[in-house]
Amino acid sequence: MSAALPDLSAVEARRLIGQGELSPVELLDACLARIEAIEPAVNALAATAFERARSEAKRAEQAVVRGEATGLLHGLPIGVKDLEETAGLLTTYGSPLYRDHVPAADNVFVARLRAAGAIVAAKTNVPEMGAGANTRNAVWGATGNPFDTRLNAGGSSGGSAVALATGMLPLATGSDLGGSLRIPAALCGVVGFRASPGLVPSERRVLGWAPNWVSGPMGRSIADVRLQLAALAGHDAADPLSYSARIDAFAAAPRIDPATLLVGYTEDFGTCAIDPSIRAAFRDKIARLSRLVGHCEPIALDMREAHRVFDVVRAQEFVASLRETYERDPSSLGANTRANYEMGSALTLADVARADTQRTSLYRQFQAHFARYDVIVSPVSPVTPFAWTTPHCEEIDGTRLENYYRWVALTYIVTVLTNPSLSLPCGVDPAGMPFGLQMIGPMRGDARLLDIAQTLEAAFARDPALARPVPNLARLRSAAVDGADALRSIVTDPPASRLYVTGLQRS
Repeated sequence: MSAALPDLSAVEARRLIGQGELSPVELLDACLARIEAIEPAVNALAATAFERARSEAKRAEQAVVRGEATGLLHGLPIGVKDLEETAGLLTTYGSPLYRDHVPAADNVFVARLRAAGAIVAAKTNVPEMGAGANTRNAVWGATGNPFDTRLNAGGSSGGSAVALATGMLPLATGSDLGGSLRIPAALCGVVGFRASPGLVPSERRVLGWAPNWVSGPMGRSIADVRLQLAALAGHDAADPLSYSARIDAFAAAPRIDPATLLVGYTEDFGTCAIDPSIRAAFRDKIARLSRLVGHCEPIALDMREAHRVFDVVRAQEFVASLRETYERDPSSLGANTRANYEMGSALTLADVARADTQRTSLYRQFQAHFARYDVIVSPVSPVTPFAWTTPHCEEIDGTRLENYYRWVALTYIVTVLTNPSLSLPCGVDPAGMPFGLQMIGPMRGDARLLDIAQTLEAAFARDPALARPVPNLARLRSAAVDGADALRSIVTDPPASRLYVTGLQRS
């Protein structure tokens, strides 16, 4: 094994475990050593379950020795986003309201990971209730970008993205309403995959028939994402949108000649504000992409109506999940979650019907482009990462944005359209920070999208201008001495309980 154990891909680590060449205990201990060295500089983790994880790793090791049947993720440590319920492990949702909340059972999503043999080592940090694309809250503090800890890591799956980018864990989970899988992946140089609604079952959605909130996999490569997806996909009775899936379609390696691909691209969907430097960077990457594929051309899109549609969609989700909390005490919610609720409570049935009608029209217009193109690409983020101390991006290219999430329009437009999409690492931006290429496939075309992304990932790896960037771990180790003080300065209500919070001392 030439690579340090924490830097092994999940696929390679799983292969070595299955062949008896790598002990799950050895892998976990290596990850814990990396966490001890790096975590204080980035503050990516919430509650941890290191002692329990060690016990599970020992059992996983014994199962291999005895020749027992093992699951797809057998012996792999994983970080679970702190919006997902985990049995016996503190789950705060980044909110002081839940700082001592320890669920009695795993939700469906986490249960599938465990059933496949994954070892839940830690929860990963989020903004309060997942509201916002800057990972910071009053319970655990802020998560710093691994390429510059003064900057934000994106959100709401920021803790997961950072844990992956730094090699603290080989796998992590995320979820996505307006870009929460894709944005942190882009800003941290990893992969975040938003599947077609229902491919990955979830019981978290209060609005069970709404295709807006999706839980899913994150990894350092497309192959690692596919491995986790194969363990997650398929029907579950708790999710009315879920459907059966061919698992082998996600486990298979792609056999695509990039020269056969037809690619359409858009800089801004005809409506999104983008910083000129990001626009220029995207054009440069498209020029390089054009030399790899059969055909690459711009497409004309006008998605202006998607902004109001997403306002309604997002507000509905927060009204459904926070009504009782808001009516009991509005001040118990942070500014972002409260704003979403209040926007929703002011909506009329006519507003909702109009948004649904517009959404249907936008969906049909967009799907028509897949009669010509295999994949459509765009930037993921319209700006380079800003300081984590700035709650959200307020202005782009001289235009003041009307609310705290308008800056993530490049991703939430795709949420409105419901197409599968992902963020693929694609070199760096002019500021030297990771650049993510958003790749969008046709509805239910998840396997084909992953095939194409994996093909391009391999091609990008051969071009230094497009290859996945890697953070400087030596610099992070140096910053770890005092890094936590700044990132945790916004903590006002830490958890009173330390159930399973071991190894890393959190007050």
